[in-house]
Amino acid sequence: MASPRTGVVVMAYGTPRTPDDVPAYYTDIRRGRPPSPEQLADLVRRYDAIGGVSPMAERTEAQRAGLQAALDERAPGRFVTALGQRHAAPFIEDAVAELAMGPEPIERLVGLVLAPHYSAFSIGHYAGRLSDAAAGYGIRADTIEHWHLEPAYLSFLATAVTDALASLDAVPGPTTSVKVVFTAHSLPERLLVDDPYPAQLRDSAAAVADRVGLTPWAGWSLAWQSAGATPEPWRGPDICQVIRDLADTGRSEGIVVCPQGFVSDHLEVLYDLDIAALDVAESAGLRFARTRVLNADSTVLGALADRVVARAEGTS
Repeated sequence: MASPRTGVVVMAYGTPRTPDDVPAYYTDIRRGRPPSPEQLADLVRRYDAIGGVSPMAERTEAQRAGLQAALDERAPGRFVTALGQRHAAPFIEDAVAELAMGPEPIERLVGLVLAPHYSAFSIGHYAGRLSDAAAGYGIRADTIEHWHLEPAYLSFLATAVTDALASLDAVPGPTTSVKVVFTAHSLPERLLVDDPYPAQLRDSAAAVADRVGLTPWAGWSLAWQSAGATPEPWRGPDICQVIRDLADTGRSEGIVVCPQGFVSDHLEVLYDLDIAALDVAESAGLRFARTRVLNADSTVLGALADRVVARAEGTS
């Protein structure tokens, strides 16, 4: 009989794979309530602007494969990965079933969410679904709740910020005329009461800024993006308003946006920043650059594999 292995559920938000998948995806996001024709048309318009669909599905699968390769290097034959998503197939429950019903016995599951910062609404939700699904098979499941201060990820972001500044001929320091703004997905204010998400975003941004040599607040600040179209208040300031306010000061020639809360090319990066925020910057007379995102960077995926191994061994 084969030795038990550790299953690793790589969890992500999910995205429609084809234009025909958009209505079902949007309905799932809205907890089963179909969007209005106007809401659906607006989402389709944004997907059309980036080529019809998001590359996120391809990027996420590459991240899973990269993590599997890194785990195979560290512990050959011990770990098996599966992709489980929140709003699109394969869902988290599908991943658990794939691992639990596979040809080799699984002794436990480790969950890794492809998002560095913890919030109860995001990471907490993923962890809960993983645990509930695993319990149905009598398997123990643990989720790595955050990795926002992972040194390899901070180094990746620091290099990306430095390169983006260089693209605007800017040098970090007290006299720089280009400001770096770190962004993440906004959430409704009611979800952020006693939630560590904002503090973790500030901590990771400060750590990257320190590595780059940026001075607060002239050299860097925080902003939010991609707030939902609902009547309740969402956390701000929004990145587009920050760009307008920065231009109004007359003290900056440009802005570098670092989407620290996102780890792959997808709609919130390719449209909300590369199209919408860029348009605002150009209209305001500011030069604009956006840092690259993680995608399947082998160094960071290797560091995340180390965290999976440590969790499986009970040392983290």
